[in-house]
Amino acid sequence: RNLPNNYNRQMILEMLDSEGFAGKYDFLYLPIDFRTQACLGYAFLNFVELAVVLSFWSTFDGFSRWAIPSKKMCRVTWCGPNEQGREAHIDRYRNSSVMHSAVPEDYKPLIFEGGEVVPFPEPSKVPKAPRSRCLLAAVAE
Repeated sequence: RNLPNNYNRQMILEMLDSEGFAGKYDFLYLPIDFRTQACLGYAFLNFVELAVVLSFWSTFDGFSRWAIPSKKMCRVTWCGPNEQGREAHIDRYRNSSVMHSAVPEDYKPLIFEGGEVVPFPEPSKVPKAPRSRCLLAAVAE
């Protein structure tokens, strides 16, 4: 929580990797406001091993060395018990409107294997289009 709103997914990935967490996570999602094209200030991250969490927590809880000027201090929190683990995140998002073809790839969650991005599993049903007029208008242009 408390990520700078002008951070994007690539900036998050670079920050994680530069702080020593390359290859230690297998899911990342940075929610984006389609209207403003700004991140919502938080991200979902899953680690490949529970042991990494303590190191991540000590590195990022209170983190403020952002790549861009910001007074925000990061706060690390847990997801709810039904949202823990890579498979739970995949299940949550695979049929979500964020996976619709109208949504830019940079706005979608990523999954990793061995530190490399792998294709997200196909949806089990057709994702509904997002309700954002701004996004839908941009796609129509």
